[in-house]
Amino acid sequence: MVSGRDESDQNGAWDIVSGVGITALAVAGARAAETRREDRLIADPYAQHLFDAAPVPEGVSLQLVQDTSSELMSVMAGYLGVRSRVFDDFFARAADNGVRQAVILASGLDTRAHRLDWPDGFRVFEIDQPKVLDFKESVLDELGVKPNCSWTPVAVDLRDDWETALRDAGFDQSVPTAWLAEGLLPYLPARAQATLLSTVSALSAPGSQFAVEHLTGNQVEHVSPRLAEEAKNAGFDVTTLFNTETRADAGTTLAAEGWTVRRELVGDASVSLSRDLAGIGEVFGDAGQFVVASRGR
Repeated sequence: MVSGRDESDQNGAWDIVSGVGITALAVAGARAAETRREDRLIADPYAQHLFDAAPVPEGVSLQLVQDTSSELMSVMAGYLGVRSRVFDDFFARAADNGVRQAVILASGLDTRAHRLDWPDGFRVFEIDQPKVLDFKESVLDELGVKPNCSWTPVAVDLRDDWETALRDAGFDQSVPTAWLAEGLLPYLPARAQATLLSTVSALSAPGSQFAVEHLTGNQVEHVSPRLAEEAKNAGFDVTTLFNTETRADAGTTLAAEGWTVRRELVGDASVSLSRDLAGIGEVFGDAGQFVVASRGR
């Protein structure tokens, strides 16, 4: 498991409109906005439906994330468009290399199992809070959307014994796996991050690949005061969700676990995708990394 709960844990369990869960809803709204761009980097036809279906609590105005004139939306759509495309391509490369099993950690409202093309026999496991997965599954069922692979939601808190739940759901530890930790590490305490990376390493057969979104240094320092203020006005304070503990570099940790690690700065990824992360987006470009680790066969 990632870590046990203690009295300092302020997040507890959450649904799609509370705690960390509400960030998944905001990300879905940003993906929907990205999908509407003529120069879109991804196409997610289900993101807007998920965004619209949530019972947003009083005092929260998530419509701001779909306001293309706002700084918040500009940052989210620009950065998240690049991030989503990078990890879409990660799964495509893994499948091309013969991987037939993927695990998405803290998947939120991720729809890759339904929107990407997968090889025959590919299995996707998604791990997240029960209420988050229930919400997503109910919306997609109502739309009549079917996954393009064998899709298995695993409703378990990453702070609990998720590896046992994953095995019980049919995960095969003996075959290569493509793992994804997208939008996850910034919320974890330092010890929980180390435990997560170690657990994934222990579950990974030769040929496995692991993609991680990683912000260097103190994550809160990378949120501009203007961006933080816009988010707070919308009803959620992103700076209170990030964990500020000093932690080991994710890529360095994975290298010590026997992975071969490749890093790509967000700014470099945006250039290769012809997406200008102008303004405050450059903060993420300078501080953010996409770490892709692989294990030789």
